[in-house]
Amino acid sequence: MKIQILGTAAAEGFPGIFCNCKHCKKARELGGKNIRTRSSTIIDDTLKIDFPPDTYHHVLTHNLDLSKVEHLLFTHTHMDHFNPKDLGMRTPGFAHDFPYPLHIYGHDAAIYKCKEVLWHTEGYFSFTLMQPFTTYQVGTAKVTPLLADHNPLETCLLFYIEKDGKRVFHGHDTGWFPESTWEWLRDKKIDVAILDCTNGLLPGRRNHLNIEAVLDIQKVFLERNMLTENGQVIATHFSHNIGLMHKDLEEIFAPSGIKVAYDGIVLET
Repeated sequence: MKIQILGTAAAEGFPGIFCNCKHCKKARELGGKNIRTRSSTIIDDTLKIDFPPDTYHHVLTHNLDLSKVEHLLFTHTHMDHFNPKDLGMRTPGFAHDFPYPLHIYGHDAAIYKCKEVLWHTEGYFSFTLMQPFTTYQVGTAKVTPLLADHNPLETCLLFYIEKDGKRVFHGHDTGWFPESTWEWLRDKKIDVAILDCTNGLLPGRRNHLNIEAVLDIQKVFLERNMLTENGQVIATHFSHNIGLMHKDLEEIFAPSGIKVAYDGIVLET
C-alpha cells in the first residue's frame, strides 16, 4: 500500500497565510520541509481523504493525476479539509477522459454541504452518508468511520482503513479519542497510524492533540499490542503557533521512533 500525505499544516498553513511571526519568517527562510499546506492524504492513488483549498497546488507540486481518484472520504467540513466547490471542476466542460461517478463519503454536514454545492451534477457524483462504527466497502478497501473529538457542532470522523491486508488509522483532526473510539480500536491491528499534532509542545489535548498526547497514544497502542511488527506512527497537522521547524520536531520524536510528516511524504507498507 502506498500512502502519500499531501498537506501537513493546520488551517492557517505553515507559514501562516497572513502571518509575519518569527516562526513563519523562519519557515519561509528555510523552505523545504518547513513549508506546510492544508491537510490531505491519498492511498494507492485512488482513495483520497479530504479535499482542501490547496488541492490544486498538490496536483502541480506532486504531479498527481486526480482522475485516478475514485473515492473521496471527508473527515469534517472545516475549510482546511473541505473545499467542495472545486469538485465541480470534475464535470464535463471542465474535465475530460475519465469515468464517472466520483464516490463521496462522509457524515451529516459533509454530505449535506457537498450536495448543496454540487446540486446540478447528478450522475457525476455519488454520496454515501457514513455512520460511526459501521464498516463500508469503499472500492477494494473496507473503511470504518470512528468518532473524533474535534468540533462539538459537527460529527467529525477518524478512519480505520483495511486494504490489501494492511490497516491504516487516519487519526486527525481530533483531541484525545472518545472512549467509544478507544473501545472499538481495542483489539485492532494498525500498520500505519497518522496522528494530529497541531499543538506541538503547547498544552491541551481537546479538539487537537499535542506532542505529549501523541506519545501517550503510541504508548497505549504498544501496551495493547495494536501496532504490527513494523507498525509506523506518523505525526502531522502542525500549527505555526508551535514555533517548531521540521528538524525540531524530528529531534523531539526521534527517541520514540515516531516519524514527522512533511508535504508529499510517501509511506510504503
